[in-house]
Amino acid sequence: MSTTITQAMILSAGKGTRLRPLTLTTPKPLVEVGGQPLIVWHIKALKQAGITDITINVSWLADKLLNAIGDGSQFGVTIHWSIEPEEPLETAGGIKMALATGKLKDQPFILVNGDVWTPFDFAQLSQLQLNDSQAYLLLTDQATHNPTGDFALENGKVKADGTPKYTFAGISVMSPRLLDTVKVGETAPLAPLLKQAMQAGLVMGDLLSETWVDVGTLERLENLNQKLSAKK
Repeated sequence: MSTTITQAMILSAGKGTRLRPLTLTTPKPLVEVGGQPLIVWHIKALKQAGITDITINVSWLADKLLNAIGDGSQFGVTIHWSIEPEEPLETAGGIKMALATGKLKDQPFILVNGDVWTPFDFAQLSQLQLNDSQAYLLLTDQATHNPTGDFALENGKVKADGTPKYTFAGISVMSPRLLDTVKVGETAPLAPLLKQAMQAGLVMGDLLSETWVDVGTLERLENLNQKLSAKK
């Protein structure tokens, strides 16, 4: 039976230290790209793909983010806020908290890093069938800042070893089962869990063909804004 993925989570709890001094007063997801906050690009793209149930985890300058985005009604979506302690729980810890508190339902979800930009059409993921796999990752060969890459791709499977290596694009579909070993409230990164699942052949993937930028530094932010304003 085919099931449609109806929920997504945007990871937005980081402090954005590489974007300082901008992020000392503005949470990274509210940094403007092409005239609108980075997180709004994601919300609108998810909505266009029919994903209207969105969880966002927050920590640093959380109030500013909540005030700017609200309950999502201005975008035609429902937003569930997962508020973390002052020190964020990292990726896996943040997802586990959202699952444990019922913000995320116990079924597959699209996961998006709040600090990447791409015109990718999320509708391509809404019909994805994980079957026995625990994750599906989109990788990119456009990360010039990460020349050694993260993972290899072989016949639709993502591997921790092998060449060439590509960079994880921060867009994926996850099964809650990937987080089974994470305790609620624990600070835990996602990468070790993914690598463990890769060893068992449980991670599928593909190469992202669309433009992609990790908006992680002031220089990359400025370059992206220049490119987008040139297109107007």
